[in-house]
Amino acid sequence: MSNPLKMINSFGQSIWYDNLSRELIRSGALKKLIEEDGISGVTSNPTIFLNAISNEKIYDDDIHAQVDTGATVAGVYEHLVLNDIREAADLLLPVFEATDGVDGYVSLEVPPRLAYERGKTVAEARRLFALIDRRNLMIKVPATSQGIDAIRELISAGINVNATLIFSIQQYQGVAKAYMDGLDKWIESGGNPKQVASVASFFVSRVDSVVDERLREFAGPVGRGMCGESLIRFIGNCLRVTGGYL
Repeated sequence: MSNPLKMINSFGQSIWYDNLSRELIRSGALKKLIEEDGISGVTSNPTIFLNAISNEKIYDDDIHAQVDTGATVAGVYEHLVLNDIREAADLLLPVFEATDGVDGYVSLEVPPRLAYERGKTVAEARRLFALIDRRNLMIKVPATSQGIDAIRELISAGINVNATLIFSIQQYQGVAKAYMDGLDKWIESGGNPKQVASVASFFVSRVDSVVDERLREFAGPVGRGMCGESLIRFIGNCLRVTGGYL
């Protein structure tokens, strides 16, 4: 029987794996996911790397070597993460080339502390994009108002962006407009529109968690008797509640 994950591609859908670690890369597990299960992208975030670095001994020798050179905690973290991102990007490069840049990306997030600082977000995204030096890298930028402005500027500079932490239609509209505005500027400057990509990420799991919590308020007979229209309004209210970080 055909792999059901690969069959999803026939519907025009792609599966990106929201996890990354050195053990996943070096063990061959990521390569297997790509080749056998049709995984066509990888995303990461600081929490994912925290869990990996804290729990996988494969990082230990590299950490000790960095400490011996006098590297700071931030420097050690960046050294570990950037190497993992490069290796994952290299594994996904065949997918990137086979899909003509539609899939095959690895996402790396700018530091969360910069979420409300446009200028520093742009500067950090440019720095990371240049340091990693992979065509199939996406820089994750949170869709705050300042982040949306940064997305516009980064797209106009030809930097791939994964807009993250979108929790409302208004945020999505802002991200979409920023992408189109940035793309226009990129083209005006002579850039090829096929050489810059963007993703707008909507976290269903975050909404699901909030909905589960709110549904407990309707656990009694009144809640169980809600009609479909009321439930739809309730879920809509939950979506509006999640218009920020969770």
